[in-house]
Amino acid sequence: MENMMTAPHVADSHDLIRVHGARENNLKDVSIEIPKRRLTVFTGVSGSGKSSLVFDTIAAESQRLINETYSAFLQGFMPNLARPEVDVLDGLTTAITVDQQRMGSDPRSTVGTATDANAMLRILFSRLGTPHIGPPAAYSFNVASVSASGGMTIDRGADKTRTEKVTFSRTGGMCTHCEGRGTVSDIDLTQLFDDSKSLSEDPFTIPTYTGDGWVVRVIAESGFFDKEKPIRKYTKKERHDFLYREPTKVKINGVNLTYEGLIPKLQKSFLSKDRESMQPHIRAFVDRAVTFARCPDCDGTRLSELARSSRIDKINIADACSMEIRDLAEWVRKLKEPSVAPLLTKLQHTLDSFVEIGLGYLSLDRASGTLSGGEAQRTKMIRHLGSSLTDVTYVFDEPTIGLHPHDIQRMNNLLLRLRDKGNTVLVVEHKPETIAIADHVVDLGPGAGTAGGTVCFEGTLEGLRGSDTVTGRHLGDRAAVKETVRKATGTLAIRGATANNLQDVDVDIPLGVLTVVTGVAGSGKSSLVHGSIPAEEGVVSVDQTPIRGSRRSNPATYTGLADPIRKAFAKANGVKPALFSANSEGACPTCNGAGVIYTDLAIMQSVATTCEDCEGKRFEASVLEYRFGGRDISEVLAMSVTEAEEFFRAGEARTPAAHRILERMADVGLGYLTLGQPLTTLSGGERQRLKLATHMGDKGGVYVLDEPTTGLHLADVEQLLGLLDRLVDSGKSVIVIEHHQAVMAHADWIIDLGPGAGHDGGRIVFEGTPADLVAERSTLTGEHLAAYVGG
Repeated sequence: MENMMTAPHVADSHDLIRVHGARENNLKDVSIEIPKRRLTVFTGVSGSGKSSLVFDTIAAESQRLINETYSAFLQGFMPNLARPEVDVLDGLTTAITVDQQRMGSDPRSTVGTATDANAMLRILFSRLGTPHIGPPAAYSFNVASVSASGGMTIDRGADKTRTEKVTFSRTGGMCTHCEGRGTVSDIDLTQLFDDSKSLSEDPFTIPTYTGDGWVVRVIAESGFFDKEKPIRKYTKKERHDFLYREPTKVKINGVNLTYEGLIPKLQKSFLSKDRESMQPHIRAFVDRAVTFARCPDCDGTRLSELARSSRIDKINIADACSMEIRDLAEWVRKLKEPSVAPLLTKLQHTLDSFVEIGLGYLSLDRASGTLSGGEAQRTKMIRHLGSSLTDVTYVFDEPTIGLHPHDIQRMNNLLLRLRDKGNTVLVVEHKPETIAIADHVVDLGPGAGTAGGTVCFEGTLEGLRGSDTVTGRHLGDRAAVKETVRKATGTLAIRGATANNLQDVDVDIPLGVLTVVTGVAGSGKSSLVHGSIPAEEGVVSVDQTPIRGSRRSNPATYTGLADPIRKAFAKANGVKPALFSANSEGACPTCNGAGVIYTDLAIMQSVATTCEDCEGKRFEASVLEYRFGGRDISEVLAMSVTEAEEFFRAGEARTPAAHRILERMADVGLGYLTLGQPLTTLSGGERQRLKLATHMGDKGGVYVLDEPTTGLHLADVEQLLGLLDRLVDSGKSVIVIEHHQAVMAHADWIIDLGPGAGHDGGRIVFEGTPADLVAERSTLTGEHLAAYVGG
């Protein structure tokens, strides 16, 4: 009997997630066993295969298996997920992924709408607000007020019908002027054309609007204008036709075409596109030509006057949403109304979760597209903190991203809390502070891209320290504070900065040196640097917005490298450059230049097969006969950055324009990427560095970088510091917003904001050298930097 009591139950034997033969992306037949109900951290250099294993294999298969439990009808509305390239996946549980993807950049999406806090507030105001104005929708800036009336014919049978008058109305909270956006856009006409010129003098300053192009010909030959008359002398009707005319059919040289006013045409062609997906010169034009101003009717609250008239304790819903969340939590705590007690309890828990996770400084009306990657990730965590689910696999992608060392301990406690509830927690991470709390560590590498994809170490933290892996060797790295710092060559003066939470800040940012701006999350670093430094010519800003790219875009097309390569091939062979683009004339006609053919199988996963005609090379056979330096275009795109840099450096393939771009890519540590690799296969850290390499070619004297260590391994940070030094030594000024202590220690000058976040921050608490910051230990940053360098 006693033996029966002590014998383990067969159900308790499933305590491992087993992965055998994983080959997704660059993984090389990876086989590992991950303990359940433990915290496992995945480490390795950027691009070593961590995300491929955790997100694209384990989490993706869990999601696919869950989707298969739904009916065929429902599956038709879901994304079709392919089974990952893996032989065996055993012991999976439901996976919940919390990644770094930015939240939707829709102008009507806010922190409140993304977390259901707004929905609860709307119900609260519809029950307790005075005067009572209607249901919850009356307080929503996403719902417009509408009313309609008309006749409805009712069939009574036997040819009898009766018409009844029907009225319909709905009260919404949307501001009618800005349509719930809070801002109104205006186009600066001086950036579109020179009004002293006539249409025959090529007056346009819009990209692609050249004198001999079809767009300009349609305007000039539409018959609505005198081609020789300067634009500023147009009559009121001519000016309206020029700027705002509705689409109208016109005949030019016997061809039927459509003429449309300049403003609606621009709104359709340029302004409707996502800003990040635009080519750099188009994006620069849009930034110059379009201005956004606060809506004068709703004062930026997005809400109608009616919605703002209803109040609880002298506070309306716009006031509540503009409060810092920690202040709003206190206000809700004071509301004692038994009739809505369950609602108040749920709202209170949601708001307290924000504070607990370190986001109490945000407000519910903050546009979700303006959140950093780290803030977006923590906002997504809110709904999981109070969850009653257990035995779930939580998958996190660098949860400490954008966190000051002071905030990392709080994040670690949240991860441990999820684990202690009986969940499996898988974390992709580079920070030693988070690697230190792991129960189990998996280190991938040894290198990135094709040099990675294997498991270098599996075991405990102590075992990793003693291992001879790249991560093991760098885990104890400590940067020394610079003994000598560079002297400033000038200053960039900021006076009376009040953007967001800044409290009338005056600061002189030194030029000609490496300046690091630090402070806890929400202290006002981005507001100071991005919101207060004038966006003049000569300031190159590299922010955290992610690269968006389809499977057709690759490092060559994104960086602009493809253009000089195509031109070099065209010149050497006496043909058009468009032949050497897989998205244009040179594309294989069978697969349209994709290299693969996708077969849609309705609710089954789509099947991708390599195109038999071009064998995956993407170009038609006749194009591959043209050679440059002994190679065809597909062979060049298959080269790594390092190979291509050698190829275009000298000899008959010497192409200086291509070589310059390749040098910058190698400088940021992307020498292993292939030129034609789809952007969709790049990791977050690789995309960040690709973006940096592109911006390094911009002409400018001041570089502003927002957390460039995002997604970088400890070993990669050294390379980044070398790059920053080279930029400064070449005469540039570099301003970096950063939390990484190694970057702080390497700075010539530190500006520390704080002391806290939100309205507790927004002040300069320290200016000086890293050595002085360590010696004084007067701020949170100073204490953590001193502990890091062992001072």
